[in-house]
Amino acid sequence: MSSQRGFFDVDERLTRLSALGDRLEGAAGAVDFEIFRTDLERALGHRSGAQGAGRPTTP
Repeated sequence: MSSQRGFFDVDERLTRLSALGDRLEGAAGAVDFEIFRTDLERALGHRSGAQGAGRPTTP
C-alpha cells in the first residue's frame, strides 16, 4: 500500500533537487523559456481558464 503524499512533499522535493544541482535551474538562467509559451499553448490546446474555471455557483 502506498502512502499518501503530504501537503509539503512537492516543496521538499524541489528543495532537494535544488540542493543536488538541478540542471533545469541552470538552463533557466541561460534560456528564456517564455519565448516558447505561445507555441506550446497553441500546440497543447491549453486555454486561459478564465471562463468556466472553478466550481459553478448555484443561484
